[in-house]
Amino acid sequence: MFKTYLFLIRTIFCRVAGTMLLPVSKRFTITIPIISLGLFYLTTFYLFIFVVNKLPIAIVYAIWSGLGIFAIAILGYIFFKQTLAWQAILRLFLIVIGVLLVNAYTLKTT
Repeated sequence: MFKTYLFLIRTIFCRVAGTMLLPVSKRFTITIPIISLGLFYLTTFYLFIFVVNKLPIAIVYAIWSGLGIFAIAILGYIFFKQTLAWQAILRLFLIVIGVLLVNAYTLKTT
């Protein structure tokens, strides 16, 4: 089970890394970011296959989406100077809390 969650963390990392490279590619005109984001996305879905074979897809997708959104929003604020209103930050933390609650319930039932 622990190994499955490590794969899920790697999947989230690759998704976030690929998404963060989208603005760097300057509308797909710079080759290295395009290749890198493609490799990150391919790795994401490759690892995702292993995770959904061990955990329910609804739970995996909720965790993957929620933590991915949270990480992308925070990194966009840090690296691209995108603004986040305090309401948006509060809602991002609510996503994380929701993911934790879903995950805690799933661990009890499996």
